[in-house]
Amino acid sequence: MDLLLDEWLMTSWGLVMKYLLVAGLAYLLCYIILKKVLIGRKIQKKLPKPADYQREIGYSVLAMLIMTASAALNATVLLPYNNVYFGIDTYGWGYYLFSFVWMIALHDTYFYWMHRTIHHPRLFRTFHLVHHRSTNPSPWAAYAFHPLEAILEGAILPIIAFTLPIHWSAMVMFFIFSVVHDVYIHLGYEILPSRFHQTRVGRWINTSVAHNQHHRHFGGNFGLYFTCWDRWMGTLRSDYDEAYTKATPQRTVLDAATVTTPSVSGPSGGL
Repeated sequence: MDLLLDEWLMTSWGLVMKYLLVAGLAYLLCYIILKKVLIGRKIQKKLPKPADYQREIGYSVLAMLIMTASAALNATVLLPYNNVYFGIDTYGWGYYLFSFVWMIALHDTYFYWMHRTIHHPRLFRTFHLVHHRSTNPSPWAAYAFHPLEAILEGAILPIIAFTLPIHWSAMVMFFIFSVVHDVYIHLGYEILPSRFHQTRVGRWINTSVAHNQHHRHFGGNFGLYFTCWDRWMGTLRSDYDEAYTKATPQRTVLDAATVTTPSVSGPSGGL
């Protein structure tokens, strides 16, 4: 029991610190330092209120304390039974890289169907309404889940560990990747290039715009890392392309400030 508690304290502390660092840096850059430069890439022009930030941080920290319990169980009580291993030579680097990609694909699939399920009218208010109180999300909303949803979110870790052999460090990298990605899709700004969503790769990537639409309209765009399941199941919002184009002007405020003569060859204004 002492080992389980120590593991939980260490894991939860690590995840909370990663969240505060990544979300804090994103907030500092986008909402303070580069606020004027990135104004054209703000998906919803209004800014959240201070009370929204406080709520998002509070629920995020609580949710992470719950979610990391499954990681602690994986590393202690469940370790003799799951597929977590410690020597990279056991399967080699090729498998190590494959397992990381596998974790992302499995998590994306699990999240899509879990997410759609808790949008059912009988489940939404209990499980998911807390997260959707952020109709105009900020980086702090990345893990702003109700405790019951946090249990479902954390369940992916034992699912991964019991599905295929996973090196412990690959799972740590997965944690870090997830934090960075979750902050990005809740950023409130689109930082990817204009027309990225129309490229061969970009059309399959879940963007900040796509997830922002989900928060704003409470439906469609259920995916996490990719748009694959949304496209296959017909749940990608029909106005996604339009919303992405609107949020990614080809000329930002910084670009406009360096131009003295306006262009006459295209639409006026870059915002």
